[in-house]
Amino acid sequence: MAIGPVQLIALGFQHPNFHGEVIAELERLRESDTVRVIDALAVYKSADGELEAEHLSNLSEEEAIELGSKIGALIGLGFEGEEGMEAGAEAGAEAVAEQGGINALGDEEGWDVLEDIPNDSAAALILLEHHWAVPLRDAIARAGGFRISDGFISPLDLIEIGLVSAEEAKELHEMETASAAR
Repeated sequence: MAIGPVQLIALGFQHPNFHGEVIAELERLRESDTVRVIDALAVYKSADGELEAEHLSNLSEEEAIELGSKIGALIGLGFEGEEGMEAGAEAGAEAVAEQGGINALGDEEGWDVLEDIPNDSAAALILLEHHWAVPLRDAIARAGGFRISDGFISPLDLIEIGLVSAEEAKELHEMETASAAR
């Protein structure tokens, strides 16, 4: 099976108020074959910076066993305390070495996801396969194309091109960044 483009998304939560809505939406997207959650972690960071992580997943047991903790390998975070952390770091280093030294997250300077999580908050780290993009990616490759860069565009940047009004952009930006500002 071809794997689609994979993205690591880090979502912050000042005061998590989970009611299953996020997992339900990921399930809906999986059922429509739009995305697949390869791995997901909930990471809690105490006021003094101590980390605690637990798996979240919408994978079958068989898929979870096959894929393992890929996020842990990418960012050097493992389970089972310090030994698990070391195992995650080793797996991440091995993955990078196998790719000829290429940074697994694709950024020359790296991305310290764990450092970006504010103390006394939580984060959901989701390794997401964009399964919908497999035919598009393959068509681009057949045409000789390749990925140069990617990223999400802030709603504030969409005003000048007329995609959203200033009011809509302000509302979207506030919704996306509300908890981070607190």
